Amino acid sequence: MTNAHKLLLEIKSCTICLDQLPLGPRPILQASDSAKILIAGQAPGKRVHQSGVPFDDQSGDRLRNWLGMTKEQFYDAGIVAILPMGFCYPGSGKSGDAPPRPECAKEWRERLLNVLPHLELTLLIGKYAIDYHLAGVQKDNLTNTVKAWRDYWPSKIPMPHPSPRNNIWFRQNPWFEKEVLPVVKQRVRIITQNN
Repeated sequence: MTNAHKLLLEIKSCTICLDQLPLGPRPILQASDSAKILIAGQAPGKRVHQSGVPFDDQSGDRLRNWLGMTKEQFYDAGIVAILPMGFCYPGSGKSGDAPPRPECAKEWRERLLNVLPHLELTLLIGKYAIDYHLAGVQKDNLTNTVKAWRDYWPSKIPMPHPSPRNNIWFRQNPWFEKEVLPVVKQRVRIITQNN
């Protein structure tokens, strides 16, 4: 049993936020010590909480399209680690889901990253992942950080969340699909071909 597998088993039984989670704890993540791509997301939504499968929703469909990945590739833990900032559904907020619980990152994030030695690309999905992984070097807001993606390339790429709730952002920022996604797809293709 690898260190990553042992840590995942420990996380799957985590109850740190037991009293703060409206649907109770159900940590949803995937990882293997051989993973080469890290998807650092926000937190599972209600549908994902119910299915137990990361990005098992419209956001996941869009994200897989952005990456040019099949479901089989995306859900191959030997290729892709999926580690949201919060592992459990945090409940709903004013305009969507509540922010990820901060306890997850404090307790688990560095320990998880330390057992993933082969990462070549980290996709930072949304503000919470960007703020954590680019702390001190991100720009003044998400849009400007995503526009400055070359500053973090080729190891990290800041991205907006693929949620349908962000459709207005995508319409207002067509450069993202034209400039950024083709480069990301090519890098993902190279990494997955070498796996």
